[in-house]
Amino acid sequence: MAKTQQKKQVQGQASKGSDKILGETVPAVVQELVGRTGFRGEITQVKCLVQEGRDKGRSMRRNVKGPIRIGDILMLRETEIEARRIKSKVTKGAYS
Repeated sequence: MAKTQQKKQVQGQASKGSDKILGETVPAVVQELVGRTGFRGEITQVKCLVQEGRDKGRSMRRNVKGPIRIGDILMLRETEIEARRIKSKVTKGAYS
């Protein structure tokens, strides 16, 4: 019984997502501010150009929280997932 418990502990030391979190980050330059989203408009959707890695040269849409300007560099953990397009011109909480 103790042997099976030891095997489970050895297998459970490294989690599945730990490599993804600790893995490489990829720089991307903000090209365009698309709009505001989120329940109160606290999220900004931007278009950015990936500078390095497998998807070098790819332009993609991402959601960013906090202050952001054109020309800023984002460090992306992954480049496979792209943010959904904002459906309407007027979003909740956007006072612009």
